[in-house]
Amino acid sequence: MTDLTGQLLIAMPGMPDPRFEHSLIYLCAHSDEGAMGLIVNKPSADVTFDNLIEQLSIDNPEEVSDLRVHFGGPVELGRGFVLHSPDFRSDMTTLNVDDSFAMTGTLDVLENIAKGTGPVKRLVVLGYAGWGPGQLEDEIASNGWLTCDASSELVFDTDDAQKWEAALGSLGITPLALSASGGRA
Repeated sequence: MTDLTGQLLIAMPGMPDPRFEHSLIYLCAHSDEGAMGLIVNKPSADVTFDNLIEQLSIDNPEEVSDLRVHFGGPVELGRGFVLHSPDFRSDMTTLNVDDSFAMTGTLDVLENIAKGTGPVKRLVVLGYAGWGPGQLEDEIASNGWLTCDASSELVFDTDDAQKWEAALGSLGITPLALSASGGRA
C-alpha cells in the first residue's frame, strides 16, 4: 500500500456519491487502518465563521468574518477541524501532516484565529471524509479518484471554485479529457 498522507484526492466525473462530486480532498492520514481527509473546495452555504464562534461563545475582537467555513465531509458534521500552515501549534493537539500542512481539531485554534494569533493560512471545516481499511484503495482502483501532490497555494490560496480544475491541471489533465468510466489495459 502506498501511503497517500498529505496528498490530494481529485473526484473523477461520475462519482456516485453527490456529496463528493467535483471534490478535492486533502488526506490528513492514510494507513492500513483506513484514511481521513478534509474536502477543501466546498464552502458551507449555511455556516459562517461568525456564526460558528458565536455558537461556541468565542470572542471575536479581530473581525475575521471574511473567513469561510467549509463542508469537510459527511462524517461527524458537528465536529470542526482547521487545516492550516505549520506556523501554529495547539497546546492541546495538532497533527503535523508534513512540512506544509498541519491539522488541529480543538477549540483553541478557533480561539486563536478569532484573536488574530492563529495560523497564517487556514481552512475551517465541519465534518470529514473517512474510509475503512482498503476502502480508499478500492475506490481509487475503481476510477473514483485521482491523486496529486498538495501545495499550500492550491489548498489555501486558490479560489474554491477553481481548486478541482487546478488540481487536475497539476497533473496535466483538463476536465474535458476525463471519462466517467475506467478500464484496464
